[in-house]
Amino acid sequence: MAPTDPAAVAERVLRLAVLLQAGATPEAAWRHLANAGDADAERIVRRAAAGSSLTEAIEAQASAPRGEPWRDVAAAWDIAAAVGAPLADCLRSIAAALRDACEAQDDVRIALAEPAGTARLMTWLPLAGLLLGFALGFDVLGVLFTNPIGLACLVAGVALLLVARAWTRRLVRGSQPPPGIPGMHAELTAIALSGGASIERAARLVAEAPGAPRAGGAETAEVLALSRDAGVPGVELLRATAAHERQRARTDGRLRAAKLGARLLIPLGVCTLPAFLCLGVAPMLLGVLTATPLPELPG
Repeated sequence: MAPTDPAAVAERVLRLAVLLQAGATPEAAWRHLANAGDADAERIVRRAAAGSSLTEAIEAQASAPRGEPWRDVAAAWDIAAAVGAPLADCLRSIAAALRDACEAQDDVRIALAEPAGTARLMTWLPLAGLLLGFALGFDVLGVLFTNPIGLACLVAGVALLLVARAWTRRLVRGSQPPPGIPGMHAELTAIALSGGASIERAARLVAEAPGAPRAGGAETAEVLALSRDAGVPGVELLRATAAHERQRARTDGRLRAAKLGARLLIPLGVCTLPAFLCLGVAPMLLGVLTATPLPELPG
């Protein structure tokens, strides 16, 4: 099964919303997408024809590689159907949320690309030192494998290189954005409330929706408390909160990427440069020392 592009999921959901707004039934809207050559829609239509509900068919699509956005679509579909909220408007909101989250993740990946690429390039520096020794005519391999000091340099250099690569991968992995779409808890709660559900029922529906539990429950509760105290509808406040959470996730991702450039200097200085000295510089120096005859003592 081919990987699912989150941006493509947002586009399909938006097309569904347009078809539903034009008067198509949910089943007919999915069939129109399938007949247009959409592979995901074809699989969903087949599952629905085999007896699954549309929510179950959509949720099953989340098993595809990078298919997590379909689980949020299934949750929105399930909640909207349960409370009788306008499905087209709900899907438009989810499509906008998916698109914003995808753009935020792209911004973070772009920001991480330069420091991560530089770190991967620097891990090849010790091997470049070996090639430099060969190019200058030194018997680097002979020194590393036959000389006891050279053998110690080889073991130390390889160990430092492995530690540097593992350390770098861990730093890069820790700077990646967390899984899931920020603000989705507030977005789904807004869908439930827009259909006339009470706050208690909305919370229960979100907790029971496909893919639950979701982060953001505390922020949603604060917004709903503010809505009750101020006597204003909570739907728009929740959607504004969801948009703010996605913007905050984008800013946090950029900050993590900026900090990564400085953090990557630590394994570079502690491991990569010493590995370069052990594998590149030390064998050449040993080669010079072993190739130079000792001066004869007089008399």
